[in-house]
Amino acid sequence: QVQLVESGGGLVQTGDSLRLSCAASGRTFSSYAMGWFRQAPGKEREFVAAISWSGGSRYADSVKGRFTISRDNAKNTVYLQMNSLKPEDTAVYYCAASGATLPGEGVYEYESWGQGTQVTVSS
Repeated sequence: QVQLVESGGGLVQTGDSLRLSCAASGRTFSSYAMGWFRQAPGKEREFVAAISWSGGSRYADSVKGRFTISRDNAKNTVYLQMNSLKPEDTAVYYCAASGATLPGEGVYEYESWGQGTQVTVSS
């Protein structure tokens, strides 16, 4: 399995931007598809975005057009650029690794998870 560590969270205002990073170590990073999920207090963990090893991507409707997932296989890192943030984006954000070509929205599709990073958007 691959070990994952997220960073880049913080407290921002509505309309601001943040870029989350997820550094991977362990087995070959480039062979994994990667995803971002988030979990708000009292809610289930929900899919945000996923990217294949070659760069294909998919997004949740709630973030489409505002968030961009990318990866740098040379740096073993996946990113989530978040623009036009809204209070409803407040959550703990997790990155995850999957052996699927381009995984979907199910948490069961991912085999390794990071510890999460808090994103808080104030109104």
